Amino acid sequence: MKPRPRTSSSSRRHAAAPSARRRMLLVGCVLAVASLALVARAFDMQVVRKDFYQNQADARILREVPIAVSRGTIFDRNGEPLAVSTPVVSIWANPAEVLDNEDKLPALAKAIGMDPDALKQYLAQRSEREFVYLKRQMSPDAAQVVLDLAVPGVNGQREFRRFYPSGPVTAHVLGFTNIDDHGQEGLELAFDDWLAGKEGRKRVIRDRQGHVVEDLDLVRAPQPGRDITLSIDRRIQFLAYNELKNTVEQSDADSGSMVIIDVRTGEVLAMVNWPTYNPNALRSSNPSSRRNRAMTDVVEPGSTIKPFVMAAALSSGKYTPTGPLVDTGNGHFYYISHDIRDTHAYGMLSPTGILAKSSNIGAAKVAMTLDTGLMYDTYRAFGFGASTNSGFPGEASGYLKPGKSWGMLEKAILAYGYGLNVTPLQLANGYATIADNGVMHLPTFVKGSDNEAKQIIDPKIANQLVQMLESVTQPGGTAAPWAWIANYAVAGKTGTAHKATAGGYAKNNYSSAFAGIVPASNPRMAAVVVIDNPKKGSYYGALVSGPVFSKVMDGALRLLDVPPDNIGRWYVGGPLQGQNGLTGIKQQPAVETVEDAPVEGATP
Repeated sequence: MKPRPRTSSSSRRHAAAPSARRRMLLVGCVLAVASLALVARAFDMQVVRKDFYQNQADARILREVPIAVSRGTIFDRNGEPLAVSTPVVSIWANPAEVLDNEDKLPALAKAIGMDPDALKQYLAQRSEREFVYLKRQMSPDAAQVVLDLAVPGVNGQREFRRFYPSGPVTAHVLGFTNIDDHGQEGLELAFDDWLAGKEGRKRVIRDRQGHVVEDLDLVRAPQPGRDITLSIDRRIQFLAYNELKNTVEQSDADSGSMVIIDVRTGEVLAMVNWPTYNPNALRSSNPSSRRNRAMTDVVEPGSTIKPFVMAAALSSGKYTPTGPLVDTGNGHFYYISHDIRDTHAYGMLSPTGILAKSSNIGAAKVAMTLDTGLMYDTYRAFGFGASTNSGFPGEASGYLKPGKSWGMLEKAILAYGYGLNVTPLQLANGYATIADNGVMHLPTFVKGSDNEAKQIIDPKIANQLVQMLESVTQPGGTAAPWAWIANYAVAGKTGTAHKATAGGYAKNNYSSAFAGIVPASNPRMAAVVVIDNPKKGSYYGALVSGPVFSKVMDGALRLLDVPPDNIGRWYVGGPLQGQNGLTGIKQQPAVETVEDAPVEGATP
């Protein structure tokens, strides 16, 4: 075998050297390529796609958060707060972060008043979100207890909550706001844009736990809500509330309403309903108790409509307060097979006497002599059958059938308050129009608003009507002595009407009302009281609603420093024969006439 040639060690080293250089070159090339790739990637991230990656980073640490604003305060006419906003804190969380710290769930659940298992389930169902509320509108002290637990992912957000110092007393007028502080009913809804303001926005940096690390800039400046001063007088509102509540409860009635208007401006001084609710504890209320019945519910006005028939009668030129006399007979008037009744045989009555005795027969006979168009236009002019345009949400317009379709019997029935529907506010505004020399103001809930006014009837006729209505509260009138006010002359009208049901009228279900003006010599206020279905004691408007009017308006006159106009006149022994057109009438106490069925077998 031929031996292989030997190679020296130096030869082997010379052979390996190129290989090492190649490896070094290869490594260098790889590093160079990697460096170039890094430089290219950095150039791409920092120059080419800088905005994209900046946005991605911002999305993880930058947040635009709201700046809560306080809702405007609602004041009564004397500057007393009726609705205020108080600071609260809402607790929110990032569900995933909270679930990563499950050991802290029991303490967190206890602090916010939840069951631990329910809280865990709530968070698990929303784990894909980054923001969920755990508890809304906690008091700052209670919220701080939660935040002091330092649970990762749990944070607080400043908000405002509405508080109503007068609670149920002003509930129906003010309404309420929802959990996001937006008006839902009443004046809170009507003036929501004015009261709400506009929340601000700011950009902040948050850490991974959601804590604000730095405020960057203001995106939108907050605009706090604006205050509003209402026409409501809180003192009179309390008076009306207490008396109405007591009467509804004592008479076991279904409900009651009272409205008081400043006749010179149309400003609503008080509006109350019973039952009511507490807007500070809304969950304990029901929809029925939250209804503002003085605005949304309609009633057939019964005899409280008779002054408006007399307005048409005086305007026609056919009648004066004292004549001609109307023969009401023996208390029964049969017309087209229908018996129109009075409680007594009053005989001959003047127009004033018809109001004083509340004679259905007298009102019907007067109406039948009037032009239908005149009577219809008078009713419409006083606002019946149309909204008062008060701006209150949900106000009912009532109902009045077009005059061209009235028959003679229908016109007679309309004269004593059946066949039409009105709200307590509409009725009160009608009496306020009579009281202010025939000038109608749009009802308003805002103090000092530029209110529209319109002359409805001749001032002379309006003044005559006030004097005629004063006879109702004098001896022999249906409201004496229940609507008397010591040292003040009262003009008013009682009304007791059967309530309509399917197919006719209920025999033992009444609407008891009183509408009045004080003081009669120089009117300042008009008011209407309506009690729905009193079941204990009397159901007559004079006996049920008259005392409410008397007590509330007695206090209101004194609160407003209205000077007495009737000092020492308590009508003991009654007025002289012939006074106020009551010639030939015995001065026995009158009782409000109630008509059982305006049209036999007919629906209203």
